[in-house]
Amino acid sequence: MEEDLFGNVTPEPARHGSLGAADHAQLPLAVRMRPRSLDEIVGQQHLLAPGSPLRRLADGDTMSVFLWGPPGVGKTTIAAVVSHSTDRRFVEISAVTAGVREVRAELDTARRELARGRSTVLFVDEVHRFSKTQQDVLLPAVENRLVTLIAATTENPSFSVISPLLSRSLLLTLKPLTEDDIGALIDRALADERGLAGEFTLADAARGALLRLAGGDARRALTYLEEAAAGARAHGTDTIDTGIISAAVDRAAVRYDRDGDQHYDVISAFIKSVRGSDVQAALHYLARMIEAGEDPRFIARRLIILASEDIGMAAPSVLQTAVAAAEAVAMIGMPEGRITLAHATIAAAMAPKSNAVITAIEAALADVRAGRIGTVPPHLRDAHYAGAKGLGHGAGYRYAHDHPHGVAAQQYLPDELEGARYYQPTEHGNEAALAERLAVLEQLLKAE
Repeated sequence: MEEDLFGNVTPEPARHGSLGAADHAQLPLAVRMRPRSLDEIVGQQHLLAPGSPLRRLADGDTMSVFLWGPPGVGKTTIAAVVSHSTDRRFVEISAVTAGVREVRAELDTARRELARGRSTVLFVDEVHRFSKTQQDVLLPAVENRLVTLIAATTENPSFSVISPLLSRSLLLTLKPLTEDDIGALIDRALADERGLAGEFTLADAARGALLRLAGGDARRALTYLEEAAAGARAHGTDTIDTGIISAAVDRAAVRYDRDGDQHYDVISAFIKSVRGSDVQAALHYLARMIEAGEDPRFIARRLIILASEDIGMAAPSVLQTAVAAAEAVAMIGMPEGRITLAHATIAAAMAPKSNAVITAIEAALADVRAGRIGTVPPHLRDAHYAGAKGLGHGAGYRYAHDHPHGVAAQQYLPDELEGARYYQPTEHGNEAALAERLAVLEQLLKAE
């Protein structure tokens, strides 16, 4: 609110952004169908128990929170519910467009409003895009509870938010929505007066296609449904079938059952294509999984496993690429994450292959499980505690850095395992050089 020259107070314009009134028909279906209370939220039941932080927040608690989760799982929805559940002033800013000046201006206004007895809820969307300087500006306001901050992010806040700001807030992790959750939202949108008001019927096959294409993203599901309804209306029909769904999203409904045989068949074909160095086939199966809405984190995890199991030391940088791809997917989400998954897939498929790493650890584990353990040689035992020298611990130990090539010839394995060889590099890629290096090391270790 502002005072004019005569001291009269004029109401402040509403600053709700995308969370404003959602009751006119021109708004997108996903906006019109936003829950109006916590009880209408689908999914996230682990955060909605009586007395939970979200319940207290909706009841007027001033604790700031970070909402972390993948796209389309309800972060903005929760902020919207809070905006309608109390009479607090609600301000929404996007970290993509707001600079330090805009943040300071909002905090100055919040300070004036608080002096008049009206508190402010500040919703920051995509807070991970805020710079350290912008986050530093927020810190005193959060610490002194000048505002109640609700910050939404698809990135792990531990990596994208400064520690002082995070430590003064609650971190709430939102889980991916299940197909049952998405199905409930679709049914509600089909029947509710705010949505399609019973105008259309969704065929069973079309429903399955819509669930797969949504990929756990509620916003995407409702957007596709809205477009499909528009397509059905244009064709003069009240039934939405797979053809209409496919046309609405401008792609074919992929035959891929995320919970059935197709799920396992496609991921198996993907792994075997990468292992077999067929980059074109690997990309095909990757595309099928992406189109079907497979969890990108699942794909990334399988690439990380493959990087050590099927490539290993033949091209050790592939593991770094796979881990980086997994982190990137967690940070940026989809659809951009498809690029980093393709990057890692191509790198893994084209790399020289070796299973020497998994063969080595499995052989070592087999010996341990079979009881071939033995005692640690006395010269390798810990000699730092009182009485150790009296037991002969450390006696005769040779410090590697005091010897030529940084290799000290002495016994390292227990007596029972002397001569055991677990890691046996192949002649593929980087392992060819490692095989030569290992042969030299073994000769040096035998020299007395």
